[in-house]
Amino acid sequence: LYSGDLINAWSSHQQVLIALLAEYNSLLGLNVKVFPKEMEEFPGGVQFHRKKESMKNIMRGHSKAYIFHMSWTKNKRDKVKFFQQMGEWYLNEQCIGKDSHEMVHGGLIGGSKSFNGALTKQCCSAKPLITCHFRDKPSKVPCSDSPLIIEKEKFYSVFASPGQKSFW
Repeated sequence: LYSGDLINAWSSHQQVLIALLAEYNSLLGLNVKVFPKEMEEFPGGVQFHRKKESMKNIMRGHSKAYIFHMSWTKNKRDKVKFFQQMGEWYLNEQCIGKDSHEMVHGGLIGGSKSFNGALTKQCCSAKPLITCHFRDKPSKVPCSDSPLIIEKEKFYSVFASPGQKSFW
């Protein structure tokens, strides 16, 4: 909250958090444990973007992963696309970007003041909502008809190129 200038300067909230944790460790004796980035139970963006065989194991269900943190990814829009493609997205489209008050009073769940699970029924899918976006990124299903994503420094450029390999 007080480090907006650092987030802006470093273009990373994670780097600011690391710096603050180090400072609090030094000043107050705060002890912090960090998972190694190669830990199978808690994979993240490094595996998604750089470890194809690890991701194939996860997509095939041959993993002991508990949770997937989509770090090393530029923005929320891309994180959503990647989770949709991985088969790890369960939020229905009409609920994305809306708060509960807006959905209840905006008529999405009938304007009822008593939720009684209506919000969950309307917004949450029991099955993953799989959508292909990029053929060269990890996916639950083959996305061979989707365009490639080419990663460059701080942005993604999407284009279709015949003959390029897919993730699978």
